[in-house]
Amino acid sequence: MHAKKHFHLWEHFRRRERKAATDGRAVTLGALPAGKTATVAELQGGRGFTTRMAALGFTPGAQVTMIQNFGRGPVIVMVRGTRIALGRGEAEHVWISANGGEAHEES
Repeated sequence: MHAKKHFHLWEHFRRRERKAATDGRAVTLGALPAGKTATVAELQGGRGFTTRMAALGFTPGAQVTMIQNFGRGPVIVMVRGTRIALGRGEAEHVWISANGGEAHEES
């Protein structure tokens, strides 16, 4: 019973965070729903993490489109024309602000 209640609270938090991701407030990349586009606002982590993420194209101001986000496990995003898979922990250290737009269909 306790585990079920904890899961319910976690889902409530995730829904609220996803809503914030579409309202334009800064949230983590892991909260962005699939098909939505956002702008990288900040990278939070050590030198190694921020250097690696910048090398992949995650720099402040870069446009990011969520391709796949099941709410757990890795996410797949499109940044600077490249699809990149990130672990959930990595995605939680990338802060974004929503653009409010839908993703454009790729050719």
